[in-house]
Amino acid sequence: MIESKLGELIHNRRTNIKEVHEATGLSRTTISNLVNGYASGIRFETLTKLSNHFNCEITDIINYEKEEEV
Repeated sequence: MIESKLGELIHNRRTNIKEVHEATGLSRTTISNLVNGYASGIRFETLTKLSNHFNCEITDIINYEKEEEV
């Protein structure tokens, strides 16, 4: 399962969706969907802008956990 950690990152950096939107040029909808877990995918360009803005690794933005096979 892949999930976004953007909400946690925004909270830890004491910022908000509006500030991230203004700094990165990403739409507020895109950021909000990632924060609230509504996104079904993410573009490399989006990851690049977020990584540059927060000066972090991609793994700080998204998390992957292998699902158990049944």
